[in-house]
Amino acid sequence: MIVTTPQKPTPEQTAYAAGIAGELGGRLVPRKQDSLSLLKTKYGDNRLLVADDRGLRYYEESEEPLYFHPSMAYVRVKRMRKGEADPLITLTGCEPGDRVIDCTAGLGSDAIVFAYAVGPQGHVTALESEQMLYTVVREGLKTYETEHADVNEAFRRIDMRNTNHLEYLAQLPDKSVDIVYFDPMFRKPMHDSSALQPLRGLANNAELSEESVRQAARVARKMVVLKEHKDSGEFQRLGFERRHINKIAYGVIQPT
Repeated sequence: MIVTTPQKPTPEQTAYAAGIAGELGGRLVPRKQDSLSLLKTKYGDNRLLVADDRGLRYYEESEEPLYFHPSMAYVRVKRMRKGEADPLITLTGCEPGDRVIDCTAGLGSDAIVFAYAVGPQGHVTALESEQMLYTVVREGLKTYETEHADVNEAFRRIDMRNTNHLEYLAQLPDKSVDIVYFDPMFRKPMHDSSALQPLRGLANNAELSEESVRQAARVARKMVVLKEHKDSGEFQRLGFERRHINKIAYGVIQPT
């Protein structure tokens, strides 16, 4: 994989790109005046990561890069700032001070909403098993700025972990968190969701295991939640009660 910088990098930008290259096992190359397509050809590698003031942008098969952007999460949080309800937060009963584990962080959208809802007294851990996706989102959460300081603070509070969720859940004590959340890649893709195309090639596409759900129910005090396509058979397979049905649906398990 190639890691490069802006065309006229500062020493700080070069050092930052070198650190990212070291973390990911990439090859740091000078950008000079080369286009990204020329760099791919010159070094014989179509995997390219650009580290610049816009954050990390990762290119592979698609012309569209994978990069961090809060997208609809920001819209949802702005509504919450106005006192409007968010369906996920209402469904889970999430409240300030809660501890939440997002087992399938992806681009971090739902982790952001949870982080805003639980506030400074709460805690959100976002797990992502895929290294590139984890790094891009982790760095974005550190640096992305909106016009709202409380939203930026919610970004910074998210505790990103590059780990498999089953391994993580298995080492937690019983009833040690409030909510455990799963949003795996849908078994039936939403074809109108073009924004997810760069993500789909990098994300972990494995189906959610029954053991993961069992461990989640063991460690959750309030609720285990699964987000899936409304017609998905995963709710029945894994023992979730399907609720809030629209294009997508949430399934819940309330631990005893």
